[in-house]
Amino acid sequence: MKSVKHNPNHKTNPEICAQKLEEYFSKKGHAIVAYSGGVDSALLAYVAHLALGNQMVAALSDSPSLSRREYRFAVNFTQENGIPLQIIRTREMEDPRYLANPVNRCYYCKKALFEKIVELRNELMQTVESASWPIFYGVNLDDLGDFRPGIQAAEEASILAPYVELGFDKNTIRAIGDYYGLEIAAKPAMPCLSSRIQYGKEVTAEKLNQVELAEDFLYDLGLKVLRVRHHGEIARIEIQPQDFEALLQNREKITRKFHELGFIYISLDLDGFKSGSLNAVLKSKNNE
Repeated sequence: MKSVKHNPNHKTNPEICAQKLEEYFSKKGHAIVAYSGGVDSALLAYVAHLALGNQMVAALSDSPSLSRREYRFAVNFTQENGIPLQIIRTREMEDPRYLANPVNRCYYCKKALFEKIVELRNELMQTVESASWPIFYGVNLDDLGDFRPGIQAAEEASILAPYVELGFDKNTIRAIGDYYGLEIAAKPAMPCLSSRIQYGKEVTAEKLNQVELAEDFLYDLGLKVLRVRHHGEIARIEIQPQDFEALLQNREKITRKFHELGFIYISLDLDGFKSGSLNAVLKSKNNE
């Protein structure tokens, strides 16, 4: 185990919470973690491995909606920590309901994911006779207050949610990650690339590639917390307000690159970065 750090100023005792999470997995015997490399799922995979050793598997879904940057990070994290990894290929891009990009697009994505993980579980149960392999995913208390269609798919597939069962929110998860000395503790949230495309506008491999290359370019300029929202001919850049000046200093480089990628107009969102900002239109409609 890595050296640990305790944060006495955090309202939650991360050592106690870490122990609870380890005990939770120890009682399960085996585990498959729906893994993306993000903070929530990476911590689940790490702690499940601490508790169960090689009697667990992290299942990473690889598809065009996962950026290569995030894919590399996810694979490297498992290799660095000795976590067993299974890469599965999901086919949400073959589902016309997903490609139509309705407001519940995430439901179809998670449904495709969990169907593949259930297939993996069936294979593992044949390999390890009489062993059950429960499936876990990283939804937390904060997610329950947001619009998350994927939760419905998880419930339908009887996927377990350790953070919800234990009453952990995002701050608690990051505090536990810090306690273990993991770099994921400070990792910005990074949902799938499809989340950058305006609802009702078709998801295509071309659009996902545009977004990925545009965001990679901004990352390479030194920006850390960002999104490039795809509005057809318009690229709407969301960054933290304190990074506005740095972006404007690179304005010519950015506009040239984004034009090369096929965007005609490039805008900077003066509201700054906001996770799930495309959901604002849903809240507006609900208030009308």
